[in-house]
Amino acid sequence: MLKTVNTHYDANGVFIRPAFPTSKDIIKITYNGLLSQSGASEIYAHVGFGRNWEDVRDYKMVKTMDGFETSVTIPKPVDTFHVCFKDSANNWDNNSGINYNYSIYH
Repeated sequence: MLKTVNTHYDANGVFIRPAFPTSKDIIKITYNGLLSQSGASEIYAHVGFGRNWEDVRDYKMVKTMDGFETSVTIPKPVDTFHVCFKDSANNWDNNSGINYNYSIYH
């Protein structure tokens, strides 16, 4: 499979490591986007997997020098990882409604 660039959201302040995750990897999400830049003190990563946002869960992120961070384990073999972000005031950064979507490689 040709690997597309999973770094296309860097300009939005959204980073994942590894850049090309595979099933069962632990994905480190770093967020320094709109909510962080607007002074949010708490940020949550709203995460889902697969084409239909399965296994949806919110992860409280920890503030670091690089922004806010959390780690997520890919729960089962899937081809897509989705994430958007919300703060404690329920403001969202969902990339203008299309979310942040990443390929999972097998």
